[in-house]
Amino acid sequence: MKHVYIYDGDFLSLLNMISYLLKNNLKTENIKTENYTPNLFENTIHLSIPKSEDIIEQIIKALGKFVLRSMYYVFLSEEENKELILYYFFRNAIKYRHKIMSYRNLKCVSEVLRISYYVRHETHKMKGFLRFKELDKPILFAEMEPTNDILFLVSCHFSKRLKNEFWIIKDNKRKILSIYDKKSFTIVKEEEFQMTDFKESKEEKNMEELWKTFYKTIGIKERKNDRCRRNFMPKKYWKYIVEVKEEL
Repeated sequence: MKHVYIYDGDFLSLLNMISYLLKNNLKTENIKTENYTPNLFENTIHLSIPKSEDIIEQIIKALGKFVLRSMYYVFLSEEENKELILYYFFRNAIKYRHKIMSYRNLKCVSEVLRISYYVRHETHKMKGFLRFKELDKPILFAEMEPTNDILFLVSCHFSKRLKNEFWIIKDNKRKILSIYDKKSFTIVKEEEFQMTDFKESKEEKNMEELWKTFYKTIGIKERKNDRCRRNFMPKKYWKYIVEVKEEL
């Protein structure tokens, strides 16, 4: 039987579990969240491990902030076996310490570098492609459907970029929202915050029509290059971009 260890889906819980497994020399074929359904050849193990924040400081001291940040990006990804990748990465990091990122011949290291770059790259794109609408409250509202779970990273950016505004960012793929009150943001589930009373302001609707007219007017038909445009702005982002969503 394969041993699969179960954790609650939190990054801090995952780090503490991996640390516990390594300290006690416990081998695992996989690590999964609580909603995981095992097959007939897997045995799920639930461990009661205290969620200590000390593990964060220990990793920073032993490996550096860059390594911790890369591990967090992997955790935010949609990679199927991201927990197991982090387990093997952590195990090798104990051995190679600060030099771990230079051992790219190790599969776990190359995977961490690849995945963390992808999450970082998508976050960077979303900072530019995310479009806010003005609601009648007034509150700024934006929607997105990123491949990875980057709502927290995007919210960190806009809490500085739009720090004097009330705003809400909704991740429609995961049904979660980030709500900012000019001081800090809180991430909640969709069912915990009803948006039925929020509507677009009249000024916003007029501005959208003006912007679409402007976009069509300045376009030069003979120089249109759809392939180039898709390279810079992939179609998965078009759904929430005013000037191009009608082309889908």
